[in-house]
Amino acid sequence: MSDVNLDKRQFTMTDKQIVKRLLSYAIPYIPKFIITIGLMLFSVLAGLLEPFLTGRSIDLIKEDIVDFNVLYWYLGIFIVAILVGNILNYLQTIILQNTGQSIIYNIRKEIFTHLEFHDVAYLNKTPTGALVTRVTNDTNTLSEMYTNVIVSVFRNVIMVVLIFVAMFFINIKLTLLILIVVPFIIFFSFLFRKYSRKSYRMVRSNLSKVNAFLAEHLSGMKIIQIFNQEDEKFIEFDERNTKLKQSYYRQIFVFGLYRPTMYLLYMIALVIVFYYGGISVIDGIITVGVLITFQSYIGRFFEPIQELAEQFNTIQSAFASAERLFGILDSKPTISNIENPIDLTDMTGEIEFKNVWFAYNNEEWILKDISFKVKAKESVAFIGSTGAGKTTILRLITRNYDIQKGQIFVDGIDIKTISKETLRKYIGVMLQDVFMFSGTIESNIKLRDDSISYEKMVQSCKYVNADTFIDKLQDGYKERVKERGNNFSTGQRQLLSFARTIIHDPKVMILDEATSNIDTETEQLIQNSLEKMMSIGTMLIVAHRLSTIQHVDTIIVLSKGEIIEKGNHQDLLKNKGHYYSLYKLQYQEK
Repeated sequence: MSDVNLDKRQFTMTDKQIVKRLLSYAIPYIPKFIITIGLMLFSVLAGLLEPFLTGRSIDLIKEDIVDFNVLYWYLGIFIVAILVGNILNYLQTIILQNTGQSIIYNIRKEIFTHLEFHDVAYLNKTPTGALVTRVTNDTNTLSEMYTNVIVSVFRNVIMVVLIFVAMFFINIKLTLLILIVVPFIIFFSFLFRKYSRKSYRMVRSNLSKVNAFLAEHLSGMKIIQIFNQEDEKFIEFDERNTKLKQSYYRQIFVFGLYRPTMYLLYMIALVIVFYYGGISVIDGIITVGVLITFQSYIGRFFEPIQELAEQFNTIQSAFASAERLFGILDSKPTISNIENPIDLTDMTGEIEFKNVWFAYNNEEWILKDISFKVKAKESVAFIGSTGAGKTTILRLITRNYDIQKGQIFVDGIDIKTISKETLRKYIGVMLQDVFMFSGTIESNIKLRDDSISYEKMVQSCKYVNADTFIDKLQDGYKERVKERGNNFSTGQRQLLSFARTIIHDPKVMILDEATSNIDTETEQLIQNSLEKMMSIGTMLIVAHRLSTIQHVDTIIVLSKGEIIEKGNHQDLLKNKGHYYSLYKLQYQEK
């Protein structure tokens, strides 16, 4: 599934659906939101006192006899209102930030957990950079919405309502005149919402593509430099970067139109107040203080509307991000446990394929009616040309994929009835491309499992001959491992992967091309390790080097998804079939 197609599917969500799901994350924190709204209500009321007191003070000063006691009283209330308003704003900010970060923490945890248990097929088809963008950038966008926008919207709505109530209380006629601009505010806000949503979708999509491109090409920079492709790759990056810039420009353009429009409506309302208010002052209908109060309230009325414009900006960005996040969460794994699956408490390692058919895409069969049986602690090797289905067989045993026809049994139990977790617990996998995490040799072997003792780790390394190079390192098992283990050779990483597998006591060991890129000296160490490991449990090997599989119990030769030969090394040589030809080809020089 490409990132583009993934985005198209996600954009079918309506605003109502998005709001409902976003609010579901806030439900556990409703008491805190209620407290925040309460603090906000009082802070808004405190803020509305300021213009009223200012207007009353002006009217008192214009009177012939000034009552200084009343002025001092107004001043005291004014100062207290400012102090109380600031304190309440501080408290609500602290509560909101803590609550918002807690919500985002939960969302990130949910997404990462969901991806951890997702199908390998999904993770292979979705660019890594796109997933990283969702877990980091998109959740940060939601953080802004939860910490600032949700309650601020309540605050601004409360402020607008209370200001209207206050203005009605002071003068009904002027208030009704101001209402003329309200339909225009609603109309332009609706237009802004419509077009800004599209621009934010484009921004998030293009940002995801840029991150995906960077993640892939920074990892493959050595290949780019070896083949002198720097200029070509720069052009490709520049195209994606230009699209991202243009989408940002569109977003800025849409918002740039909306804010001045709101300011224009504010100026129109202000002109209405001063024109009709000025006439009313001349006619003695209202006082100068009332006019000043109205002017201040108009400013405070459009202030939350201007903030709502910015909040709409954030909301549209958050909605675009939410669509993408929910797109991940709504993508259900196709490989799942049945209801009440069997939890294995142990495994002998007997494996059987019975009439297995499998295809990655529709009915493009990779395996065709495959049947074989591996006894417990038996060693079996699979060989054949590229695309014969060797690696696919190993992937099916661990249920990275599910078969379309037939059955696969472990210890006589259909693997579809076994929980994935306990099935994989007893299977150790060693791949050609060994992945090492940033950390130390110890953390990579133990996988940060504190229940594994240091002594057991050392013993496992000695067992697979990894100690031959670890003991020469300055920090030994505390030696730092750089990103992807780039500070170790391919053979050293492979020996570490052997130790990592052995230390977890597998009953079935899978080696997928684990010796294909190893130097001769390391190959001897690995060959010795393999002979030892064969006594631990069932071993399944895919290898091109026939020298590494001559001592296995059974060799299965595959061609175009079918088994064409089966037997041990000597028997297959005597048959002078496909295996004999491969053996002769590899050793003809000798």
